[in-house]
Amino acid sequence: MKTWFMQNRQVVLRAAGTLLAIILLVVLLSQSGWEDVSAALKRVSFLNLALAFGCIILSRLFITARWYVLLRSGGVKIPFKDAASLVFTGLFANNFLPTTIGGDVVRLAGAMQMGYDRAVSLASIAADRVVNMIGMSLASPLGLWQLFQVGALQSLALAGLWQKGRDFIRQTLQAFTLWLKKPSALALALGFALLHMLFSFSANYVLIQGLGESLALWRVIGLFSLAYFVTLFPISINGYGVQELTVTFLLSQFGGVSIPVSATVAVLHRLLMMLVSLPGAFTLPGVMAKMDRSQPGSNGKP
Repeated sequence: MKTWFMQNRQVVLRAAGTLLAIILLVVLLSQSGWEDVSAALKRVSFLNLALAFGCIILSRLFITARWYVLLRSGGVKIPFKDAASLVFTGLFANNFLPTTIGGDVVRLAGAMQMGYDRAVSLASIAADRVVNMIGMSLASPLGLWQLFQVGALQSLALAGLWQKGRDFIRQTLQAFTLWLKKPSALALALGFALLHMLFSFSANYVLIQGLGESLALWRVIGLFSLAYFVTLFPISINGYGVQELTVTFLLSQFGGVSIPVSATVAVLHRLLMMLVSLPGAFTLPGVMAKMDRSQPGSNGKP
């Protein structure tokens, strides 16, 4: 039993973190009143949901464009449709596979399966994550300013997030070696990252409006960028529970949005992201089978 736990402790601890976050979220909603949650859901219209869904689709297309630019500038002549297929496969894995196999691993395996250069594909994925983090870092001051308006002591709780960001960038900066010689490609990738953020956060803005409350778009962008940094901590499976709890806390405590609406926005956004990633289900089985055959002791290639 002890040996099994040591071998699977990461998964067990993340599962425990997810369960704890979900329990806390349920307790929070229970104290606020389930009637208010039900009332909030009844207020949102199909038009609001469709508009939010459209924003998330656009944000995912800009994620694809961001990685596509990095791959092409690195010498990988991948068609946009192949890049989109791999991105949506990775998104589907992130949303539906409760394992330590993340979307980036699936993306890399898919790129290798298609015959693209492994080294450049791996470096481009690392660079893609850093570019996304840089984009979020540019938006995070909008969130920190709101926290400072409430009080400096509350803001100090986020000091560790900045350290997390610095550590991540320092560890993966070597992935930028190839692209530092191509500043125009990096600038274009960052532009796509910012567009992805704009549409992803705009979906939440639309949902808040549709649920009968109001929060300026720049405030939504700032608070959700802070929530992104919280989910970087590996304390849950795919950020389940932790992301929703963090969004609920930030929107209610610093955005002035009621707890029922804040939680409803967080859950609806998660559901819409899962729905958008469904096309990846068509290509994931082939990628996973390729990964299984590549494991030591299989009948596939080593």
